[in-house]
Amino acid sequence: MSRTEALLGIEREVGVLIRRVRRVITARALMVHPDLQPAAYLILGYVADLGPQRSSAIAEKFAIDKGAVSRQVQHLVELGFVERRPDPDDGRASILRVTAKGRRRHHEVNALRRQFLDERLSDWDDEELEGFADLMARYNASLDAAELVGSAQPDRGVRR
Repeated sequence: MSRTEALLGIEREVGVLIRRVRRVITARALMVHPDLQPAAYLILGYVADLGPQRSSAIAEKFAIDKGAVSRQVQHLVELGFVERRPDPDDGRASILRVTAKGRRRHHEVNALRRQFLDERLSDWDDEELEGFADLMARYNASLDAAELVGSAQPDRGVRR
Protein backbone atom coordinates (compact mmCIF):
# COMPACT_ATOMS: atom_id res chain seq x y z
CA MET A 1 0.00 0.00 0.00
CA SER A 2 1.32 3.43 -0.92
CA ARG A 3 1.55 6.32 1.53
CA THR A 4 -1.27 8.09 -0.34
CA GLU A 5 -3.48 5.00 -0.06
CA ALA A 6 -2.64 4.71 3.64
CA LEU A 7 -3.52 8.37 4.25
CA LEU A 8 -6.80 7.91 2.37
CA GLY A 9 -7.48 4.86 4.52
CA ILE A 10 -6.86 6.90 7.68
CA GLU A 11 -9.22 9.63 6.46
CA ARG A 12 -11.91 7.07 5.66
CA GLU A 13 -11.61 5.31 9.02
CA VAL A 14 -11.57 8.62 10.92
CA GLY A 15 -14.78 9.52 9.07
CA VAL A 16 -16.35 6.24 10.24
CA LEU A 17 -15.13 6.99 13.77
CA ILE A 18 -16.62 10.50 13.72
CA ARG A 19 -20.02 9.22 12.61
CA ARG A 20 -19.91 6.52 15.29
CA VAL A 21 -18.87 9.03 17.96
CA ARG A 22 -21.79 11.30 17.07
CA ARG A 23 -24.24 8.42 17.50
CA VAL A 24 -22.61 7.31 20.74
CA ILE A 25 -22.59 10.80 22.24
CA THR A 26 -26.30 11.14 21.49
CA ALA A 27 -26.99 7.78 23.12
CA ARG A 28 -24.89 8.63 26.19
CA ALA A 29 -26.61 11.98 26.59
CA LEU A 30 -29.95 10.17 26.65
CA MET A 31 -28.58 7.73 29.23
CA VAL A 32 -27.70 10.63 31.53
CA HIS A 33 -31.13 12.22 31.06
CA PRO A 34 -33.82 11.84 28.36
CA ASP A 35 -33.81 15.61 27.70
CA LEU A 36 -30.03 16.09 27.62
CA GLN A 37 -28.60 17.36 24.33
CA PRO A 38 -25.34 15.85 23.04
CA ALA A 39 -23.52 19.21 23.32
CA ALA A 40 -24.56 19.52 26.95
CA TYR A 41 -23.34 15.97 27.60
CA LEU A 42 -19.92 16.92 26.23
CA ILE A 43 -19.83 20.01 28.43
CA LEU A 44 -20.83 17.96 31.48
CA GLY A 45 -18.04 15.48 30.75
CA TYR A 46 -15.50 18.25 30.22
CA VAL A 47 -16.28 19.92 33.54
CA ALA A 48 -16.54 16.56 35.35
CA ASP A 49 -13.12 15.49 34.03
CA LEU A 50 -11.23 18.78 34.33
CA GLY A 51 -12.93 20.45 37.27
CA PRO A 52 -14.58 23.86 37.59
CA GLN A 53 -14.52 25.92 34.39
CA ARG A 54 -15.65 29.26 33.06
CA SER A 55 -18.17 29.16 30.22
CA SER A 56 -15.79 31.26 28.12
CA ALA A 57 -13.08 28.58 28.48
CA ILE A 58 -15.56 25.92 27.37
CA ALA A 59 -16.60 28.00 24.34
CA GLU A 60 -12.95 28.40 23.39
CA LYS A 61 -12.07 24.72 23.91
CA PHE A 62 -15.06 23.48 21.90
CA ALA A 63 -14.78 26.32 19.33
CA ILE A 64 -18.46 27.20 19.67
CA ASP A 65 -20.38 30.40 20.25
CA LYS A 66 -20.61 31.64 23.85
CA GLY A 67 -24.39 31.93 23.46
CA ALA A 68 -24.64 28.26 22.49
CA VAL A 69 -22.54 27.29 25.51
CA SER A 70 -24.70 29.47 27.72
CA ARG A 71 -27.89 27.72 26.54
CA GLN A 72 -26.40 24.26 27.12
CA VAL A 73 -25.06 25.25 30.54
CA GLN A 74 -28.45 26.68 31.52
CA HIS A 75 -30.04 23.36 30.59
CA LEU A 76 -27.45 21.49 32.71
CA VAL A 77 -28.22 23.83 35.62
CA GLU A 78 -31.97 23.26 35.24
CA LEU A 79 -31.42 19.49 35.27
CA GLY A 80 -29.29 19.81 38.41
CA PHE A 81 -26.07 18.49 36.83
CA VAL A 82 -23.98 21.66 37.18
CA GLU A 83 -24.12 24.77 39.28
CA ARG A 84 -22.83 28.28 38.78
CA ARG A 85 -20.73 29.95 41.43
CA PRO A 86 -19.19 33.41 41.39
CA ASP A 87 -15.67 33.50 40.02
CA PRO A 88 -13.44 34.64 42.90
CA ASP A 89 -11.08 36.29 40.38
CA ASP A 90 -13.81 38.19 38.50
CA GLY A 91 -17.13 38.99 40.16
CA ARG A 92 -18.81 39.49 36.77
CA ALA A 93 -18.10 35.91 35.71
CA SER A 94 -19.12 32.55 37.10
CA ILE A 95 -17.48 29.19 37.46
CA LEU A 96 -19.29 25.99 36.54
CA ARG A 97 -19.05 23.03 38.88
CA VAL A 98 -20.52 19.57 38.50
CA THR A 99 -23.03 18.74 41.23
CA ALA A 100 -23.05 15.42 43.09
CA LYS A 101 -26.00 14.36 40.93
CA GLY A 102 -24.13 15.28 37.74
CA ARG A 103 -20.98 13.50 38.88
CA ARG A 104 -22.94 10.35 39.76
CA ARG A 105 -24.75 10.20 36.40
CA HIS A 106 -21.56 10.94 34.48
CA HIS A 107 -19.71 8.23 36.41
CA GLU A 108 -22.49 5.68 35.81
CA VAL A 109 -22.53 6.31 32.06
CA ASN A 110 -18.71 6.17 31.90
CA ALA A 111 -18.71 2.82 33.69
CA LEU A 112 -21.21 1.45 31.17
CA ARG A 113 -19.14 2.87 28.31
CA ARG A 114 -15.96 1.18 29.57
CA GLN A 115 -17.81 -2.10 30.06
CA PHE A 116 -19.17 -1.93 26.49
CA LEU A 117 -15.72 -1.14 25.08
CA ASP A 118 -14.10 -3.92 27.09
CA GLU A 119 -16.67 -6.42 25.77
CA ARG A 120 -16.24 -5.31 22.14
CA LEU A 121 -12.44 -5.43 22.36
CA SER A 122 -12.27 -8.65 24.39
CA ASP A 123 -10.27 -10.37 21.64
CA TRP A 124 -7.57 -7.67 21.80
CA ASP A 125 -4.73 -8.44 24.20
CA ASP A 126 -3.31 -5.82 26.57
CA GLU A 127 -0.35 -5.11 24.30
CA GLU A 128 -2.64 -4.42 21.33
CA LEU A 129 -4.82 -2.10 23.42
CA GLU A 130 -1.78 -0.20 24.73
CA GLY A 131 -0.30 0.05 21.25
CA PHE A 132 -3.55 1.36 19.80
CA ALA A 133 -3.91 3.91 22.63
CA ASP A 134 -0.32 5.04 22.05
CA LEU A 135 -0.88 5.39 18.28
CA MET A 136 -4.11 7.33 18.82
CA ALA A 137 -2.33 9.67 21.26
CA ARG A 138 0.49 10.19 18.76
CA TYR A 139 -2.02 10.82 15.95
CA ASN A 140 -3.92 13.37 18.06
CA ALA A 141 -0.73 15.08 19.20
CA SER A 142 0.43 15.39 15.59
CA LEU A 143 -2.88 16.94 14.56
CA ASP A 144 -2.92 19.26 17.59
CA ALA A 145 0.51 20.54 16.63
CA ALA A 146 -0.65 21.03 13.02
CA GLU A 147 -3.73 22.96 14.19
CA LEU A 148 -1.52 25.37 16.13
CA VAL A 149 0.55 26.04 13.02
CA GLY A 150 -2.51 26.06 10.73
CA SER A 151 -4.42 28.51 12.92
CA ALA A 152 -1.76 31.11 12.17
CA GLN A 153 -2.27 30.49 8.44
CA PRO A 154 -6.05 30.07 7.92
CA ASP A 155 -5.91 30.14 4.11
CA ARG A 156 -2.98 27.75 3.76
CA GLY A 157 -3.61 25.41 0.85
CA VAL A 158 -6.89 27.07 -0.15
CA ARG A 159 -7.12 28.47 -3.66
CA ARG A 160 -9.50 31.26 -4.44
